[in-house]
Amino acid sequence: MATILVVDDEMGIRELLSEILSDEGHAVDVAENAQAARDYFEQQTPDLVLLDIWMPDTDGVSLLKEWAAQGQLKMPVIMMSGHATIDTAVEATKIGALNFLEKPITLQKLLKAVEQGLERGAMPPVMPAAAAPVGAPGGIEPPAGIDGVPATPAAPASNAGAISFDIPLRDARDAFERAYFEYHLARENGSMTRVAEKTGLERTHLYRKLKQLGVDLGKNKSE
Repeated sequence: MATILVVDDEMGIRELLSEILSDEGHAVDVAENAQAARDYFEQQTPDLVLLDIWMPDTDGVSLLKEWAAQGQLKMPVIMMSGHATIDTAVEATKIGALNFLEKPITLQKLLKAVEQGLERGAMPPVMPAAAAPVGAPGGIEPPAGIDGVPATPAAPASNAGAISFDIPLRDARDAFERAYFEYHLARENGSMTRVAEKTGLERTHLYRKLKQLGVDLGKNKSE
C-alpha cells in the first residue's frame, strides 16, 4: 500500500481519484490547492503525487518548481490537466515530473501511470559514474573480517557505472534499471522469488518490468 496525494481544485476530481485509488488499496490524501499541498508537505512526504496544472492560487508547474528548488521532489509526480499544451507538459517533465495525464483521465491510464510511478519511486538513486567503487583506489574499503578477509561476500560486477550521461534521461533510466535487475539476477542465481524480495516488487510486476527492459531471463534462471 502506498500513500498518494491528490492535488486538484475540483472536488469531483479529488473524490473520484480518491475512490479509485482507495479501492486499489492505497491510502489517499487530498489537497484543494497549492497552499494545502505545501501545508501537507510540512507534515509528511507521500509516495506519489497526482498534481493538477491549472489551479487558482498557484499552478501545478510553479508548485513543482518549488518542490524541486527546495529539495522536496523526492517522490514521483504525475501531472494532470484538461487544457495543458505540449510545451507545458514538456516543461513539467524537464523539471522532474514523471508523467502527464490528460483529463478526462481513463481508469486504465490512471492505474498504469500510478503503477509505473510507484515502481519508479522504489528504485534506488543512480550513483554518479565518477564515484569510485568499493575497494578501488580512492574508494571506501569494505570492513575487514578475520585475518583481513572482507566480512561481506563479493557481489557480481555491475555495468551501471558505464552508463553514459550524454544520452536522453529516459534512455539512461532504462539502462540503469536493466543493469540493476541484471545485477540482482546474477547475485541470486536467476531466482525470481529472491529478486522480487530484494527489489521490493511483486513477481508479476517484476516479470513485466524485465520483459519491458529486454532483460534475458534465460541466464542463470532458477526458482
